[in-house]
Amino acid sequence: MLVLDMAGDKLIYIQIAEWLENEILDGSIKENDKIYSQYQLAEMFNINPATAARGINILAEQDILYKKRGLGMFLAANALEKIQYKRRNHTLKKLVEKAVVEARRLGIDEEELLGIMRQAGKELDE
Repeated sequence: MLVLDMAGDKLIYIQIAEWLENEILDGSIKENDKIYSQYQLAEMFNINPATAARGINILAEQDILYKKRGLGMFLAANALEKIQYKRRNHTLKKLVEKAVVEARRLGIDEEELLGIMRQAGKELDE
């Protein structure tokens, strides 16, 4: 379960959208499954339902979710692939760019940086 960072720089509704994306990436929500309502999310995270709705709407605008009138929001076909593409080509790329900049500041060459990344991966697998 995500704990929202109420004091952080990232807006709450963005955190909600990212949490839903993570649920999709983890396989907890599958294609054509009904997702949480804004009221369920509001109760889960103790936030305003309008804030939760904004997080849901971000994913609807990206065609990751679709609405069935009177029934709620559902996970669209190819949503998983859309999220993976977005995260690879935007989120992960920015993280790697920041890591490369920091490595250069510290005088770490490419080989050493790759070694650090490999070690981090091993530690996560343990």
